[in-house]
Amino acid sequence: MATPPELPASGRPGPPPVRQLGSASELAAGRYDHVAATIRAIVEQIQAVWATLAAQSIEAALLGEAGAQIAAAAIAGQTSVAQAAQAYIAAQMAAQGGMSLAQSALLPRLVPSALAGIAPGGGRLESLLYVPAIGVRRRLAAGLPPEEAMIGGLVDMTMYTSTAIADTARTADQVAMTSHPQCVAYVRVVRLPACARCIILAGQIYSHSEGFLRHPNCDCQTLPLREHEWPGVYTPEQLFNQLDKRQQQRVFGVAGARAIRAGSDIGQVVNARRGMSTAHVHGRDIQVTSEGATRRGTFGRSRDRAGDRFARFAGQRHGQATSTRYARSTSTPRLMPEEIFRIADTRDEELRLLRRNGYIS
Repeated sequence: MATPPELPASGRPGPPPVRQLGSASELAAGRYDHVAATIRAIVEQIQAVWATLAAQSIEAALLGEAGAQIAAAAIAGQTSVAQAAQAYIAAQMAAQGGMSLAQSALLPRLVPSALAGIAPGGGRLESLLYVPAIGVRRRLAAGLPPEEAMIGGLVDMTMYTSTAIADTARTADQVAMTSHPQCVAYVRVVRLPACARCIILAGQIYSHSEGFLRHPNCDCQTLPLREHEWPGVYTPEQLFNQLDKRQQQRVFGVAGARAIRAGSDIGQVVNARRGMSTAHVHGRDIQVTSEGATRRGTFGRSRDRAGDRFARFAGQRHGQATSTRYARSTSTPRLMPEEIFRIADTRDEELRLLRRNGYIS
């Protein structure tokens, strides 16, 4: 198990140390380890804050300083994994015989801060991190002891935080893939332990901009490809055969595991899309975010220069209004990267929209 990243005085994890260029699989393992270690380090910080809170005052605490500390830790984790994305993609392309690292350094640059502070689905991360307080209140109303209600709230908080950081890492990878003209696709890489829904997607190849199927706490990753080649990653059948009988039954169910061992197609046994979602929100025409859309934000500055209209609005700090000193664009929503990938027809259009919305520079 990888050592969590050291936290400087600011409490913010830095990018991983520069490693010697290795094989594609070694680089992917390093990327996975950095994301996993970052999540563990942030979760430990959140657990330390949560241990000081009481069930009876949890809502006020998450609207106050404790909520600010938790949000800052989660945003630091998002920033850390986003900062490492472009170097990872560049190293992968070089390892696969593409551009050198020096050549890749001249490509459009990912803006890590543009991906931080955003929850999966495009909302404010701070709003999502307040939801565990509602869960604690509901558990108390159902008659659970305060200690159990708080344990359930901590489980919710760590799940939301872990999922947000992992999603940010995958989104940053896809933005960096789009910025690199030699990256044409990615492969889904699955590590055990994993659920049945992920196992049957192991080794699948997707276009560089195709949405990533994931569920809460999913830690699968992308392995970028320079060419449409089958890389050295495990297939669903290989992952299934690595599990002992008890593990197979736990992941696939007793009947499902028996059917697979008898020769049934693993993809037919498992409903791949049950409990899975892509990185865009179902039921909505476009996925947008208000994060970074103020005149001070990266997206806001680009729209201000373009003559966009801005309107005054009250700021929010952990759910509480502050002042009306902010100005938000009234005519142009900020598209999420996943929405850009969905609507753009060409890589040039993807790059134009990523730049317009402040994700690359």
